Amino acid sequence: MDSRSFRLEWSNLSLWRGDRCLQSNLSGSLASGQALTLRGPNGCGKTTLLRSLCGLSLPETGEIRWQGELLSRVRTDYYAHMAYSGHSNGLKSDLSTRENLSFAARLGKRERDHAELLLGLNLQDCADIPVRSLSAGQRRRASLAAVLASGTELWVLDEPYTNLDRAGCEWLGQRLNAHISNGGLLLLAAHQASLLDPGIETSVELSGIAA
Repeated sequence: MDSRSFRLEWSNLSLWRGDRCLQSNLSGSLASGQALTLRGPNGCGKTTLLRSLCGLSLPETGEIRWQGELLSRVRTDYYAHMAYSGHSNGLKSDLSTRENLSFAARLGKRERDHAELLLGLNLQDCADIPVRSLSAGQRRRASLAAVLASGTELWVLDEPYTNLDRAGCEWLGQRLNAHISNGGLLLLAAHQASLLDPGIETSVELSGIAA
């Protein structure tokens, strides 16, 4: 992981779904060594906000900055430091889980044994099966594993504890806390407890759909 400090900022964002305003005037920031958890009812715009902050969709208004520069101007650099796991798993379906993890690690210029990730996320028995043949739950866990294998500074996770048993949740909480302690940035949406150290986590409650 890069030893530099990083900062993601957003201001006056408005998020819409069709003709319905989900959120308006959203502003915030996230810096190295910090975690931000988005909470709120289904349909309030948590996933839409995460996708906007990843540069995967455009907010109706407002701006997003990475290292003080507009995201649209530094997109290549931003993607070199960010990894995202959401409802669309972003994996290569013809590759196995193990091969996807190796691919993610090489992009992040990291070479490592992924046995711990596979075991921690209960993927060891399907590690060498093509992703297209995995169940929906296994694909979600494989996508999460790819983020953890990436070596990037900013992890963006949409409901990462879904499809994990208690032991898996505790294991993931430890990994996320270690990432932040090592200077990483963490942005996630979660319904349940995040298992993050309260000293490094800020929670934002998003209200229901705006009128």
